[in-house]
Amino acid sequence: MERRNFLIAGSLLGLSSVLHAKAPDAFAKDFNEVEALIAAVQEHMFPQGTKLPSAREMRATAFLFETVAHPSYDRDIRAFVIEGARELNSREKGKFTTYTDKEKERALRAYEETGYGSNWLSRIMTLSMEALLSDPIYGGNVKEKGWKALKTEGGQPRPKSRYISL
Repeated sequence: MERRNFLIAGSLLGLSSVLHAKAPDAFAKDFNEVEALIAAVQEHMFPQGTKLPSAREMRATAFLFETVAHPSYDRDIRAFVIEGARELNSREKGKFTTYTDKEKERALRAYEETGYGSNWLSRIMTLSMEALLSDPIYGGNVKEKGWKALKTEGGQPRPKSRYISL
């Protein structure tokens, strides 16, 4: 390999890591715009006062953010989480977070009737269930309350470090 080609290739590799590093920052900014809406959806799916821990107790929104923002997470799904929330927010004219439980149920059922909305709600449900049932080391399932509510234990052997830290 010629020296010139080596320098060009090295520069491109260095630049690609800088460009890649900006993706989580952009996601964090986008997520911040829809975080309250996503939290409201999760809290509607997993409310307080049931046999299962609530989304808030399980840190479901923080878990969702940390999981989806991880560099190994699929970029298309990351974008889908944001765009789906924006679509719901648009459909409800920015008022979803102020709705009563009954109004939220109506709005979510209507959104579910669209293919896009159904897929988005399924993704949010899946990520919320992961917060409820994953090992607490990953930031959800606080004090193993999800496992205790279902009278189960996590997988063995238990992880010793978070994948985010690897």
